[in-house]
Amino acid sequence: MKYYSTNLRSPEVSFREALLKGIAPDGGLYLPVSIPVLSNDTIASLSGNKYFETAFCILNRLIGDEIEEEKLMSICRDAYNFDIPLEKITGNRFVLRLDRGPTASFKDFAARVMSRLMQHYLSISNGHLTILTATSGDTGSAVASAFHGLSNIDVIILYPENEVTPVQRKQMTTLQGNIKVIALDGKFDDCQRLVKQAFADPDLSKMDLSSANSINIGRLLPQSVYYFYAYSMIPTGVSGELVFSVPSGNFGNLMGGIIAKKMGLPVKKFIISTNENDEVPEFLKTGKYFPIEPSKNCISSAMNVGHPSNLARLVAFYGGVMDEKGTIIKVPDLESLRSDLFAVSVTDSETRDTIGKLYKSLNVLIEPHGAVAWSGIDKFVNSNRTEVSEEFVYISLETAHPAKFAEEIRISTGKDPEYPSSMNELKGKDESYVSMKDNYNLLKEFIRK
Repeated sequence: MKYYSTNLRSPEVSFREALLKGIAPDGGLYLPVSIPVLSNDTIASLSGNKYFETAFCILNRLIGDEIEEEKLMSICRDAYNFDIPLEKITGNRFVLRLDRGPTASFKDFAARVMSRLMQHYLSISNGHLTILTATSGDTGSAVASAFHGLSNIDVIILYPENEVTPVQRKQMTTLQGNIKVIALDGKFDDCQRLVKQAFADPDLSKMDLSSANSINIGRLLPQSVYYFYAYSMIPTGVSGELVFSVPSGNFGNLMGGIIAKKMGLPVKKFIISTNENDEVPEFLKTGKYFPIEPSKNCISSAMNVGHPSNLARLVAFYGGVMDEKGTIIKVPDLESLRSDLFAVSVTDSETRDTIGKLYKSLNVLIEPHGAVAWSGIDKFVNSNRTEVSEEFVYISLETAHPAKFAEEIRISTGKDPEYPSSMNELKGKDESYVSMKDNYNLLKEFIRK
């Protein structure tokens, strides 16, 4: 299996190289040159599998013979030791609970496999990496947890100082050791810009930098798995074409679904559910792309992204070319994009209203990102599109535990959410992090030290 850069100016590489580099030398993002297609019988055979077994089946085809099957199975079994419920809410609408991992976020699904794959390859060569990653909240938590204590890897995480919750911050700052955390005086897009600048800096070329953001292909491939798993978990007697609503910020979550679809998963439609950072819904509507600078600060904080890095991958999958700055060099097939995707923007007011109504009417508790996804289904159903059918099976992704946003849950429902054990353990732990101005030279010096 070979991987190419979305900027098309770097040579193709193996999975190992794409994983450890994180980003291509030309600034582009890696994608598989070809994607294996699973037969209908293979997809049907996933029913009844444990999650780690489905993960092995999918990842084994995407990675190929670059890792022994026995080792890959061991990695998947170790990474996925928690439940992933598909919860029926009403009629043909379900919520996939991706909030049961060690940091109570869907980012655990990618980070845990990615860290173990990196450690595997580095231990073979006795190599070392410094992971440099930007986060709007849950990525940093999951990366810190997944990489903590690994002997061959150090981690530097940048987060926007005023745009993560206290729990998200503590999940990063209480681990310490090989985990270093920077609170940046800026937005997520500023954090992401500085990270990309570091990767492109020739002065740091000998530092063996890599990324654990969804710009790394090692983050995307594991995220394709839970789409297959959700399909395999649909109860007997429930039938219809499949529609996923995906809360979207940096668009790694969506790209995992697109990869699953290209591998043969029978998805009728993806609903791209964004918060008020609506640059992608506007792009699909008008065909013109304009980043939002600065990004808007919404209560679904992990989605406060004004220019999603993974949009370049989405454009590439539909025949276009977009550089890392968001310039469209070759226009993608907009007709096919609009056929496969329905994009909506959800306001904070609508998000809170959705949390409150779902709890009061059905006693179901979801957090802001999941509420954006649930609202996206409502908007799709009410869109008067001729394709909307009562026979669709809707799966909404719940990407974080409600307790991570306890104040918002309290505002919308009057209820205090129960804390999972992983979050209760944070109480009383000491934090360690560095506050930093939005200045690349300061970051560069920090990396060198």
